[in-house]
Formats: sequence, structure tokens, C-alpha cells
Amino acid sequence: MTYENLDAKLVNALLGDGRASLRSLAEELDVSVTTVSNHLSDLEEEGVIQGYTPKVDYDALDYDVTAVIQLKVEGNALPEITDTLRDHRQMTSVYEVTGDYDVIAIGKFKDTDGMNDQIKALLTDPDIKESNTSVVLNSVTENEQFELEIED
Repeated sequence: MTYENLDAKLVNALLGDGRASLRSLAEELDVSVTTVSNHLSDLEEEGVIQGYTPKVDYDALDYDVTAVIQLKVEGNALPEITDTLRDHRQMTSVYEVTGDYDVIAIGKFKDTDGMNDQIKALLTDPDIKESNTSVVLNSVTENEQFELEIED
């Protein structure tokens, strides 16, 4: 195999099995273990691969309530609010967005009482001007990653 598209193929192989050994990756990609190791190190140093973590099913751990929280924030307080949300252990995603709201956060909670308590605590911040919370009824797909396109 040529090294053309090797990085994309390596990323795709790891998306399929993040615990694959260097040897199995080398066999799958038809290159040497050293080549895989070098490319993998480069991808890590460049920040393309940011770590290796388990894929957790929070529903199986009784975090059954998923909330989508939209916030309007006082302009200069946006970094502080997003930092607070990012540091909150049950917020799985935090986005600064365009549109009617400034921030969208996704949180996982064990029950609606716990969700309500945490949202009410968040809303005591005077820099939050408005909020809208939606409870997810059904997760069709969640935290999915996609394979990279490989040019022929």
C-alpha cells in the first residue's frame, strides 16, 4: 500500500476499534508497525487524535434524562458561562451558537428532579438573561463519530 490517505485510513480503523494494536492496524493497512506508530504519534501531536476513551451508555447507568438547554447570556459574560457549563460534570456538550440563543448545552441527569435542581442553580447567575430547556424524548443517534472520506 502507498502512504496516500494513510492518516485518514488510520483514523477510520481506530474509529472501528479504538483498542486495536499497532500490529493489527499495520496488518489492516498493509504497512509496517513502525509506520503506523509514527503516523499515530504525528496525529496525536497535531491534535487530530485527542485521546482514547470508552464509549459510555449513560442510559445503562440510569442517566435517563437528557436535556437541551438554551441560554441567552449577557454579551461579556459568555466565556464565564461557557466555562461554568463546561466544568459541570453532567454537561456532555456545550456550544456557543448563532441565532436566538447564545449557548446550547446538553446535559445528562438521573431524573427530572435532579435536572430541575441543577438548571435552577444555573439560572441564579444574573448574566443569564433567558433560558429554554427541552427534555429529549428519544435519542435517535448520539455522540456518533463518522469515518473520514478517502480520496481515490
